[in-house]
Amino acid sequence: MSMFKVFDVAGSALSAQSLRLNVTASNMANANSVSSSTEETYRARQPVFASMLQDQFAGKQSSSVGVAVKGIIESQAPLQQQYNPSHPMANEEGYIFLPNVNVVEEMANMISASRSYQSNVEVINTAKQLMMRTLSMGQ
Repeated sequence: MSMFKVFDVAGSALSAQSLRLNVTASNMANANSVSSSTEETYRARQPVFASMLQDQFAGKQSSSVGVAVKGIIESQAPLQQQYNPSHPMANEEGYIFLPNVNVVEEMANMISASRSYQSNVEVINTAKQLMMRTLSMGQ
């Protein structure tokens, strides 16, 4: 594996954590949105990641190393339903529907994604410093 693959791995991880932060922010922004039906109600979303590994043992020279975003899935947890007949978004039975977003869980996701992002920035900085020191050895 090339020494420069460190930058590929950390860069893909930075991109993945950035997406995770954006999805979490979207979930938190929609946590208190109201709808009159279950079909229109916002559902919490989560990104799905997978590792990309170089298959050296099979003789393949793949350049894909790092983190891949496989997609974003919606939570299947039940929506919150409240009886509030005076609300303008209430359906004919008087119910409003709220998203299945758990704000505490989303805050934990945001902290975790932020720390992972910071760790990958440190990996890039450390790899850069090591390469610079290696180059300066020949002087």
